Order: sequence, then C-alpha cells, then structure tokens
Amino acid sequence: MSLGLLYSLIGAALAIFLCGIGSSIGIGYVGREANGVLSEEPEKFGTMLLLVALPGTQGIYGFLTGFLVIMKVGILGGKEVAITPSQGWQILISCLPIAISGLFSAIHQGKVCAAGIAVASKHPEASMRAMVYGALVETYAVLALVASIFLLFGVKL
Repeated sequence: MSLGLLYSLIGAALAIFLCGIGSSIGIGYVGREANGVLSEEPEKFGTMLLLVALPGTQGIYGFLTGFLVIMKVGILGGKEVAITPSQGWQILISCLPIAISGLFSAIHQGKVCAAGIAVASKHPEASMRAMVYGALVETYAVLALVASIFLLFGVKL
C-alpha cells in the first residue's frame, strides 16, 4: 500500500468514525430524554422519533464522505489509482471539514433536540418548532459536507 493511499484511507476513516461518534453521543442525549417521556406517555413516540433521529444525520454525512474517498481512490468497483503522498494528504485534509464539524455538530444537535423533547412533551403542538432549532445546528454539518465534497472533487489524481 502506498503512503498516499494510506493517507487517503485515514481521511475516510476519520470522516466516518468522528461523525459516527458524534451522532452516537447526540442520539444518546436526546434518546435518554425521549425515553423518560415515553415511560409515562408512550403515545408520544411519533412526536419524539424525529427529534431523536436528527443528530444521526452527521453519521450519514461522514459515511458518504468516506464512501466518496473510497470511490475516488479506486478501491471499490474500480482500478486502484496511484496516489502520491501529497495527493493523499490533500484527500485527508478534504475529509476534515465534515469529520470535525460532524463530530461537534451532532453532539450539540443532540443537546438542542433533548431540550426540544422537553418542549414537545409538555406542548406537542410545538414539537416542529423545537425541531427547527435542531435543524439550525444541522446547517453547519451540511455546509461542512459540501466543503468536503468540493475539496475532494478538487484533488486531481
């Protein structure tokens, strides 16, 4: 395995793992709150589900970025490309916006959505308003995903 390929795969792994860790922590925060509500009012499951699922999107974004790297370097469904160490570093650095932003935004989105669970439990008609606040945190994960994709497409192999 070339050093360039190794750097590329480290970038893919960081995107997948850090976003997955952030999503797990975020879902843990909001899931804990939702389970507290559901223990007394199980009929509110549908209302809580969207708020619980929202922090999981960063894990999907990290997986998508990692998948794009794997496709770019030719490991999956193609011919492996010769990658210089410099190109490998460029790919690794391209993965950092979503890796870092996905980690932190998922955690904070989980905290925002956990607070939204408290709102939705007392005022079910306000659950969509609570979701808007969670979606505002999501905006920065989406921007990081777009930045990582643009950077990846900019790396010439």
